[in-house]
Amino acid sequence: MMEKGRLEAFSDGVFAIIITIMVLDLKIPSHGNWTAIMNDAWMSTFLAYLVSFIITASFWVSHHL
Repeated sequence: MMEKGRLEAFSDGVFAIIITIMVLDLKIPSHGNWTAIMNDAWMSTFLAYLVSFIITASFWVSHHL
């Protein structure tokens, strides 16, 4: 039977890979000022990433409880 510590370490690695893959999809905004960033499609992508990160982080935290 697998020890609890080994399973937690494996799942931590899986969560780290998931978060890394999610951040690779973020692109650099096309403009340098905040107004252009808010109007650009980059903002919706960033908000989707933020929600996905929060959900993944909540799964990770609940896994360790």
